[in-house]
Amino acid sequence: MTQLELARKGTASPQIKHVAEKESLETDFIVRGLVLGEIIMPANVNHTNLIPCGIGRGLRTKVNANIGTSSDFCDLNTELRKLQTAIDFGADTVMDLSTGGDISAIRRAIVHASAVPVGTVPIYQAGIEAIENRGAIVNMSVDEIFGVIEEHAKDGVDFMTVHCGVTQESLARLKKQSRQTDIVSRGGAFFIGWMLHNDKENPLYQYYDRLLDLALEYDFALSLGDGLRPGCLADATDRAQVQELIILGELVERAREAGVQAMVEGPGHLPLNQIAANVQLEKSLCRGAPFYVLGPLVTDIGAGYDHITAAIGGAIAAAAGADFLCYVTPTEHLSLPGIQDVKEGVIASRIAAHAADIVKGVRGAKEWDEQMSGARKALDWKTQTELSLDPELSRQIHSKIPASGATCSMCGKYCAMAIVGKYLGISAPKC
Repeated sequence: MTQLELARKGTASPQIKHVAEKESLETDFIVRGLVLGEIIMPANVNHTNLIPCGIGRGLRTKVNANIGTSSDFCDLNTELRKLQTAIDFGADTVMDLSTGGDISAIRRAIVHASAVPVGTVPIYQAGIEAIENRGAIVNMSVDEIFGVIEEHAKDGVDFMTVHCGVTQESLARLKKQSRQTDIVSRGGAFFIGWMLHNDKENPLYQYYDRLLDLALEYDFALSLGDGLRPGCLADATDRAQVQELIILGELVERAREAGVQAMVEGPGHLPLNQIAANVQLEKSLCRGAPFYVLGPLVTDIGAGYDHITAAIGGAIAAAAGADFLCYVTPTEHLSLPGIQDVKEGVIASRIAAHAADIVKGVRGAKEWDEQMSGARKALDWKTQTELSLDPELSRQIHSKIPASGATCSMCGKYCAMAIVGKYLGISAPKC
């Protein structure tokens, strides 16, 4: 029986109880959210070492880290180190987006090594295998696409990006819409090429019930992909993007009727003044389904610093109601990320997520900041370090230029809090 089926019977599974305890919420809250479809809990029955997490309304904003090989660089040990780095610095989930080497073996190794939920994009493997075996992506058969999806499910993948909203209808809207960057979704591009060449409907849309049957059997969650997402600010919130979102909203309802958990993926590039509206649009059209956004990036000129441009957008999106942030690394648009890039991407997204959780009133968020403030007032450097997102970096920076007293070397003997504490008799709050 799936987690959603258990929730509909009013049963709190061990996984549901774990999520409730981790979020400091009652189990009934998690059960009710699952039943309504406003919370999902990706937990494939074959991911045996999984520590589950919840994504959705009322929960802490979650962060995903993308890892995986490319056709230009493929080393499993590097990807496993990226996985561990992402987990060490607080990623709640990871996605294996491998496109190089033995994709199946890499995925299985990542799932086996990961205690956090793992996501994939099956069309990548299906398309690559079609090129290798049939000469072109457009030669994929429907059975081959679903065969790869089932392979991922059998391997324990907890959620899968599926580009079901790239349909002949939304494609027609795209053709009428003048875009600057056309399609930036790799999965979306694979399907559009296949659809145009074969003059057929997207198999994931046409045979959506077949996809739902697989999701129900293995209890993986659908991450309904935004194949027509804007790839630059000029294309943001256009007719093609919104048309796809309307279709995804309808597919969310079909998933719920079938007993399958589903979330919706959101745009990657949005100007600041369109972010909240995009979140509200998704929540309305998709009946409160969890919203999973890439960034969004708030400017197109941040090459090398796109983890910052994405964190700005992510904080606004999450504060407006987005539930799940896909990190962006400094190498976005430039290169395959390395281990240090993964760390910086996770930290940037966690800052964004936490900033939003303070606004949302998520339990423990404001209290964490209050503890840090108390430690700063008390000039308690040990506690400040322990409370920081990157304790080792905090420790290194504090000791880089040694201070002559209890303060840091920035203010030295002119530290405002030290002066006030001494002359006004204001005692430091206890941490």
